[in-house]
Amino acid sequence: MIENHEFWNAIDRLVMESEIIIDRPKGTVHPKYPDFIYPVDYGYLKNATSMDNAGIDVWVGSDGSQTIDAIMCTVDLMKRDSEIKILIGCIEAEKELIFQTHNESQHMKGILIRRQNQRQVVE
Repeated sequence: MIENHEFWNAIDRLVMESEIIIDRPKGTVHPKYPDFIYPVDYGYLKNATSMDNAGIDVWVGSDGSQTIDAIMCTVDLMKRDSEIKILIGCIEAEKELIFQTHNESQHMKGILIRRQNQRQVVE
């Protein structure tokens, strides 16, 4: 896999310059799907826009480092869209839960893309 350091630096900068809003904390129920419980804190970057004209989605894990070392790329066949979700400070077990979450339905599939090198400081 070819690593694009500029891509990851751009994500680092986007997150650093945005406010993270956690509107669906770990353990809460999805507003439309009562059988779905969020396994990790879920939210969005305020003042950043995704394809659905909402904030860019983020999963925020329990590793207080705030390291960004993976993203989920998803395809949702019901909504007929695709998105990225930025993983921030997620330990390996949380990454696995997030991956499983985006692949347990026949309507949504996702891939986890890992950053090859440690986070670089963006100035």
